[in-house]
Amino acid sequence: MAALYEGYTLCGLVPAQNQSNSGIQGIEEEKDSDHVVVTDSTRSVTLYKVSDQKPLSSWTVKQGQSLTCPAVYNPQTKEYVAVTDSKVIRIWKEEDILLEKTFKATVSSDVWKVHCVPGGEPVVLFQRGAVRLLDSLLSAPQQPIEEVLAQEEAIRWSTNIVVESQPFVIFITEQKGDSFLYLQRLNPNTLQRYRLEREEPGLSPLSFSASYRDKHIRLLYLYPNGHVYQSVVSVRGQGAEEGAQALPVPRSLLLVLPVGEGLLEAASAVVLDEAHVAVVGVPYPSAGAGKDFLCIWNTNFQTLQAGKEMAGKIYGQLWSFSNKLFIPHGKTLSVIPYECPKSSLASALGKLRQAKSEESKAPASVTSWNNLLHGEKAQPSRVTEARKTRTTRKTQSAPTSTIDQVLELIKTAPAEDIQKEVDGLLSRSDIQELQPSVGQLATTIVCRSLAEPTFYTPSTLAQLVHTRSLCHSVCPDLVLLALQRKDYFLCQLCLQFFPDIPEAVTCACLKAFISMPDVDAEKVSLEPDSVSFMETLMAGEHGPVSMQNGFSPTPCDKECSDALGGGGTIINAGAEEQEKTTTPPEQICPVGLHKAVLLNEVLLTPYSDTFLLPHLKDLSSQQVVLFLQYLQYLYLKYSQSAFPQMHGLRSPGLSQIMDWVCLLLDAHFTVLVMTPEAKGLLLNLHRFVKSQVKLVSELGKIEGSLQELNKIKGTKTDIGQYSIEVIELF
Repeated sequence: MAALYEGYTLCGLVPAQNQSNSGIQGIEEEKDSDHVVVTDSTRSVTLYKVSDQKPLSSWTVKQGQSLTCPAVYNPQTKEYVAVTDSKVIRIWKEEDILLEKTFKATVSSDVWKVHCVPGGEPVVLFQRGAVRLLDSLLSAPQQPIEEVLAQEEAIRWSTNIVVESQPFVIFITEQKGDSFLYLQRLNPNTLQRYRLEREEPGLSPLSFSASYRDKHIRLLYLYPNGHVYQSVVSVRGQGAEEGAQALPVPRSLLLVLPVGEGLLEAASAVVLDEAHVAVVGVPYPSAGAGKDFLCIWNTNFQTLQAGKEMAGKIYGQLWSFSNKLFIPHGKTLSVIPYECPKSSLASALGKLRQAKSEESKAPASVTSWNNLLHGEKAQPSRVTEARKTRTTRKTQSAPTSTIDQVLELIKTAPAEDIQKEVDGLLSRSDIQELQPSVGQLATTIVCRSLAEPTFYTPSTLAQLVHTRSLCHSVCPDLVLLALQRKDYFLCQLCLQFFPDIPEAVTCACLKAFISMPDVDAEKVSLEPDSVSFMETLMAGEHGPVSMQNGFSPTPCDKECSDALGGGGTIINAGAEEQEKTTTPPEQICPVGLHKAVLLNEVLLTPYSDTFLLPHLKDLSSQQVVLFLQYLQYLYLKYSQSAFPQMHGLRSPGLSQIMDWVCLLLDAHFTVLVMTPEAKGLLLNLHRFVKSQVKLVSELGKIEGSLQELNKIKGTKTDIGQYSIEVIELF
């Protein structure tokens, strides 16, 4: 799944007085991915080394002049190119100090922008649509420049792309509410012109982004209503000839972003790869009003993959270079590293590190994405088939309602009728056509449930979650509704199937689970595999143990001579005289069976440390101590060789347990140190962490030794199937 990492500040900003402009005109990559050229909106060009977060050089035009397009770097000549006062082209090298003493040339027409890509020659795009190579233009600066655009047509955005060693200049124009796409090939010199489809009256695109894939240029554009479209144009296509009417280019809707009330004013969407888009200035689905976020969306599966709140005002500007996002906000220009793994169903709807536990789960009743994408046959479980057969029998004799009819029915009908109609929809053979509508069904049910305290359909909502066509971004109020109605089974399903649950919601679930009395928890029906895991774990509470994973719960050093309490394990003062094979005191789970199952779901939920830590601080000291005691209990059980590693069941991994221990200690260390009942618990946890560090260190030594042996061994020799090879380590 895509991820946004901890960012850092590249430089400060001086926003315009009206606060609508960030003060940055453009950012361009320089000689490598660690150097960028930043042009402000007035008079300065600055070269930054990104990793060092410091400027290397800076150049300023004199008073009375202004930079009218972002400066670019020409890798062929190792020079910088910028335009002042729309007509004066300036060229200089890094060692130059004063721009007034460097080369400049005045051209005959206003320049819109200078473009340059690695390995290519700079290209000059004029405001009236003409294009020239920089060298050709400088050979005769006053050469006449033709007008390509109509009288009332103006350029709104431009970029350039190298396609099969051929440079293309792409620009968007606007005329009387219509938007036009131009593709200018430079060698040979050809121009393609297309007309983009109109959106709602009065709406013009806020941002554009272009990419090249499969011999097609793909244009991505975002409207103020949150609609993100894509238009695909062949580089070998024939656009309209000069003077002819522009050819219409079809578009496809990639995303419908949540915009809240009103329209977007300052937002931008940038293509990261074939399946991921970075968006800034669009409200985060579950965040409150007035908060600005940077998000990564997966366009293949319509899911929110990552989000990061940005402090200060967002100006609707976003640049992407070499897996780094550059975003001005408030009075800061920040650099946010990101990662976008190859898009797949596993990464979009599941957690890859839980692949073993997910393999044992039956696919949903709908046709699987694997079947559509890779030709694999879905194998629904007997329970799913039985449910589908029953609902099919009930609906075979009666015609099935359409999606629109069911949505209207949900607004007023009783829960029983809604359950029947949704069953009928999900049992149809054309379920793939219904998948985009599952979110509408869930959202409508949730909205009515929030508005009417007496209305709730837990089985219908659980059935919609089981389709795996939902995620938190599609229906952000579903988990909070389940917590409000104390429907912990639905909470468990959402934690299992939603890959994009925000950390605030995860902590809300944790707080609800750990505060729930064990008596109430035992009344909840939960997913069988997760319950089976805890039953197996608790069944071996009194068995003998031995050392595993580098840790033995039997005290065997001087650290353990104190009486340690508060963690569920009591160690006697004379313990160091006991042998390692001595059976330790009883290990009792500090929470009930069902509460432990729900806490395991929290441990298995993906999270970002940066976003999770602030919300963990909302837990009380009693809740933190209880949760740490449970984590200690799990660790002790995992350290026993008698514990059966049942990979087919939903169970948290040892690394996940240790990660949560560290997170809780980071969030509440001061409080825990001052809490008397937590003293023994902290000492035990210190031993756990120390044992893990020792284990990893020893494994690292073994890995290094084996690597050296592999190098020394040289040529490989054939070893028979039943041969025994002895390796001596000295």
